[in-house]
Amino acid sequence: MCSHYQTLKDAEYLLKKFGVQPPARPYSYDMRPGFDGLFVRRPDGRAGREAVVGHWGLARRGTRVSPKVSTFNARSDRLESARTFQEAWQAGQRCIIPADAIFEPDWRQKYQISTRFTRSDGAPLGLAGLWDIAVDAGGDPMETYTMITVNADDHALFKLYHGLKDEKRMVVLLPDDAHDAWLDADPSQAMAMLRGAPAQAWTATPMPVGNATNLSLF
Repeated sequence: MCSHYQTLKDAEYLLKKFGVQPPARPYSYDMRPGFDGLFVRRPDGRAGREAVVGHWGLARRGTRVSPKVSTFNARSDRLESARTFQEAWQAGQRCIIPADAIFEPDWRQKYQISTRFTRSDGAPLGLAGLWDIAVDAGGDPMETYTMITVNADDHALFKLYHGLKDEKRMVVLLPDDAHDAWLDADPSQAMAMLRGAPAQAWTATPMPVGNATNLSLF
């Protein structure tokens, strides 16, 4: 799963790569679950794209957002069956999450080392996601979104990360020329697009040892 990423702040890249202007509402750069981040979707009933600020952690339409629910990631194999995600999935509420980088833990040594993943060509990431409109504690509408992940047990790069005994998961990096196809896809078309980008598409950079989490493997 991905529980830490850095969203895209560069206005020029947002326009050039995703076709949107930055929203007026502020959003976080160093993203953790429950923070307000940026996603791109189709405007309601209209063509084109819009940039939206929302809570990272999807809640179903009309339900109240809860910080205790871990819905910042959506497993691809649960999109059609999990109550939290199935309505947004079937309704075509797909989005693109612009990002500079994601982070995953490396447990191949005594300490957990945070590793920063970027595109090997230096371009921003466009990650597959879902969105929905929930309500906040006061009962007002609240945009929410989640990042879709796929199994990475056999992936040449991402199989090396997360806990040694954990299932390996990775985000879905959409090809630049597939953004519109993702936003417009029906459920069967979208499911076929959910696959991990090859190892050569990524650059993995370990963070300084001072950022390591001091937890023994044993």
